[in-house]
Amino acid sequence: MLLTNSNEDITKCVSVAVLLLVLTGIFFWRWWSTHLRHKTLPPGPVPLPVIGSLHLLGSLPHRSLHKLSQKYGPIMSVRLGSVQFVIISRKCYLQIAMKILQNVKCVSVAVLLLVLTGIFFWRWWSTHLRHKTLPPGPVPLPVIGSLHLLGSLPHRSLHKLSQKYGPIMSVRLGSVQFVIVSSPDAAKLFLGTHDIIFASRPQIQAAKYLSYDNKGMTFSEYGPYWRSVRKFCTVELLSATKVNGFAGMRREEIGLMVEEMKAAAKARKLVNLSETVSSVIEGMVCRMLFGKKNDERFVFKTVIDKSMEATGIFNLADYVPMLAPFDLQGLTKRFKSLSKELDEMFEILIDEHEKRNQASESPNRDQMDFIDILLSLKQEYSNTHDNLSYTIDRSNMKAILLDMVAGAIDTAKTSIEWILSVLIKHPRVMKELQKELKTMVGDKLLVEESDLTRLRYLHMVVKETFRLYPVAPLLVPHQSMEDIAINGYTIPKKTRVLVNYWAFGRDPKVWSDNWDEFLPERFLDNEFDFRGHDFKLIQFGIGRRGCPGMNLGLLNIGLVVSNMVHWFDWELPNGMSPTELDMKEKFGLTTPREKPLFAIPTYWT
Repeated sequence: MLLTNSNEDITKCVSVAVLLLVLTGIFFWRWWSTHLRHKTLPPGPVPLPVIGSLHLLGSLPHRSLHKLSQKYGPIMSVRLGSVQFVIISRKCYLQIAMKILQNVKCVSVAVLLLVLTGIFFWRWWSTHLRHKTLPPGPVPLPVIGSLHLLGSLPHRSLHKLSQKYGPIMSVRLGSVQFVIVSSPDAAKLFLGTHDIIFASRPQIQAAKYLSYDNKGMTFSEYGPYWRSVRKFCTVELLSATKVNGFAGMRREEIGLMVEEMKAAAKARKLVNLSETVSSVIEGMVCRMLFGKKNDERFVFKTVIDKSMEATGIFNLADYVPMLAPFDLQGLTKRFKSLSKELDEMFEILIDEHEKRNQASESPNRDQMDFIDILLSLKQEYSNTHDNLSYTIDRSNMKAILLDMVAGAIDTAKTSIEWILSVLIKHPRVMKELQKELKTMVGDKLLVEESDLTRLRYLHMVVKETFRLYPVAPLLVPHQSMEDIAINGYTIPKKTRVLVNYWAFGRDPKVWSDNWDEFLPERFLDNEFDFRGHDFKLIQFGIGRRGCPGMNLGLLNIGLVVSNMVHWFDWELPNGMSPTELDMKEKFGLTTPREKPLFAIPTYWT
């Protein structure tokens, strides 16, 4: 329900009235200080700009002031810099001078109280009247708002606050108004019923530097350009036809991973599973996008990890703009450095593709990788992607490539890292999954893509991991495009909305009192799907801004996890028991494990 023009007019009128009250007080203060206060001040030398009469003091101010008093009298007014002084040079005039100062003090206090009253009324109105229908939330501090309440793990802090203020909570961070959504029912209102209103993204410093001034799909504002980019990425990379076309490549990469783990098992070698998973996902993604695996010139996974961590930090420059030039957190410097590293890698890749295409005939459409398709779109008009054909340039290409690299690598590898962690931590669940794999896959060396649809328990394990260990606990922020009323609360235009998906999995109203147990069987009789139509599992977002790469992500996750446990048991190092495995997270735009996962494989023979 949209707000009425009547309410808007009242808001504007009250705003103008309060502002005029403050300005009237300030004007009266200035007028009095210029015409009355200085009219009754004692005589004295005419002050210079800025320094006043400081130049007249000399090295012996008492002698200089005495000399001046012989000209201006025993009660003399002198301004030193911006500070007003009264110089008394005879004892008999001391009592008279004190009375003058007392009168000045009384009038000053009266005028100051008038100004403060206006300011107080302004603050009271803005907090209690103008925003009286905002959702409840903590009282913000001046300048910083509630930034001090976020801590090092904001999703946990916001969840705790939501238990006091409710699933729709208002929080001001610096000068920016946020609404925090902490339950599936609340999320349905914002991202379901009113999805179109909240389909845009706020402009943040991270996207300015890393996403080439918001030209990627993730952070661009809702509109024709975003729709064109999303359509292009879906059709040319993420459609079922395109994804299936890379099945052979994925089988090769999974086979190499399994052979590597077999060698580690034979040598009783400690494996950094976090690194292994990251490498295999990076290999598959790079072959899809660039037509080849990474070499030593490219360190995408390292730079992407750093970028995700930096982007997730609540940046003072975004919330207190006047502090942006000071770069108090060092984030501007980090963003510029990361942007430079990414840009150099993309430039090399694009240059290589251009030179290759110039040296030989252009490849057939079926032989093109994603960069080839981007270049062809830039070089010739496309009926399928007509809007993007007109606007695409080199910066657009690099922004789109970054979205695809970061989204495909980081989401999948972080999800797999958490799934393997919970399987090692819960041996019972591991054995159940291995039992299903033995039954459904049999003695085949590799779990194939065609096997995944029949692995029901694997799907339950993935869902339960998404519930308790979401990859992006706060999702990517949304922004309202117009004023709207939801559940009796007023949500003004350009309010930022954070969906605390981490809190969803800890809601006893949804998951019962055993929500804190890792129990895949809770999905046995529930048809909660990964698309989040019931808003309980929205790992990949939902609505217009939902991730179009969900199917590719789930496919890669299922392949890696199933092949990691089909023929392997995993033992923690140094005799550590599964219950001792540290499950702490590190906050960022995505939230990986705080410490890498290490384990020793045992190969079944």
